[in-house]
Amino acid sequence: SREALATMRTIRDIHSAFGPEALPRYVISFTRSAADVTAVLELDRQAATGAEASALDLVPLLESRDALAEARTLLASLFADPAYRAHLERRGMRQEVMLGYSDSNKEVGYLAAAWSLYRAQEELVAVAQDAGVELTLFHGRGGTIGRGGGPANRAVLAQAAGSVNGRLALTEQGEMIAERYPSPTIAQRHLEQLTSAVLLASRPGHATAAAEEADRWRPMMTELAGRAEAAYRRLVWEDPAFADFFRRATPIDELSRMELGSRPARRGGSTTPTLESLRAIPWVFAWSQSRTNLPAWFGVGSALAGYAGGQSDGSRQLADAYEGWEFFRSLIDNVELGLAIADPSLAARYAALAGDDPAMRGIAEAIERERRTTVEELTALTSRERLLDRSPRLRRSIDLRTPY
Repeated sequence: SREALATMRTIRDIHSAFGPEALPRYVISFTRSAADVTAVLELDRQAATGAEASALDLVPLLESRDALAEARTLLASLFADPAYRAHLERRGMRQEVMLGYSDSNKEVGYLAAAWSLYRAQEELVAVAQDAGVELTLFHGRGGTIGRGGGPANRAVLAQAAGSVNGRLALTEQGEMIAERYPSPTIAQRHLEQLTSAVLLASRPGHATAAAEEADRWRPMMTELAGRAEAAYRRLVWEDPAFADFFRRATPIDELSRMELGSRPARRGGSTTPTLESLRAIPWVFAWSQSRTNLPAWFGVGSALAGYAGGQSDGSRQLADAYEGWEFFRSLIDNVELGLAIADPSLAARYAALAGDDPAMRGIAEAIERERRTTVEELTALTSRERLLDRSPRLRRSIDLRTPY
């Protein structure tokens, strides 16, 4: 308690010395209920030496699949709280909500997590509009596909209807700063692309068109997400041998001992090597190092194949959605990129480190089988002979890099 109050007092001191712009927001990790936010508001009030009001914008961070599913309820409860409503009025009726991309992906896989994030955006926009609150969504994207990465301007255009509306906040992860800001010219180009996407996503009529497209393809996406999540969880969370395979077939133990990140590899000081305690960043990084890139694609092939085979015109529907819906096209293109930068031959070498007993071999075969299925389904869906045929320059870059 003393440490928490000392933190809030330090924030007050910073505001007093340098102004609120020096520390404008307080992000609340793993927000699960309105009480998680109002508690911070009360701590801030306790830290005040006089009657001055809080200058902090309190930003709930929704990271898990359950938190994203309950986004509407959480925000509505928050807006209904009298103390928080008064805080909002002092802050100009502005609210920021941060969306976490990594943990939801680790829970349910790339496709299901992407759809959960999209639906959460829709719910948050609706609640804010009903309450007369100006909403800004803060996207906690990482650099890799499994953490929400990919072309930034495409990602902005693929957001849910009304979720941009002239305002956008996003993280630029350390590994992406070297790529996007190595020189003023490249930095300016990147910011131009982001600005262009925000303007296009905010133009009159865009939200209505985006909402109509989402409603048209909602049943398809709901089924795809269910199929992808089932395939992903069957391997990652339901196979009792998977955690052991992950430890043997990736450098996760070595990464956990390296102090190269901003946080420990596991939450809560845990030293027990469980998937539950492992943070999403080393989870994705370990699969990247083994050149498997599993968080970027696993489950997508099963979902596409199941939908195409289970509907009389399933393949046609998927092709139409890819052609006409920016969200779905961006999602599929990101999966394609995640697969293209993987290296099956090197991934197989890593998988062999897990051993040759039936359980380990079965998991390695399941991963390779899903990879082949996903490649086949993507090339059929996009009518291309091989991955990244649409981007010859990127394809050439990967082909040149892979041997080294």
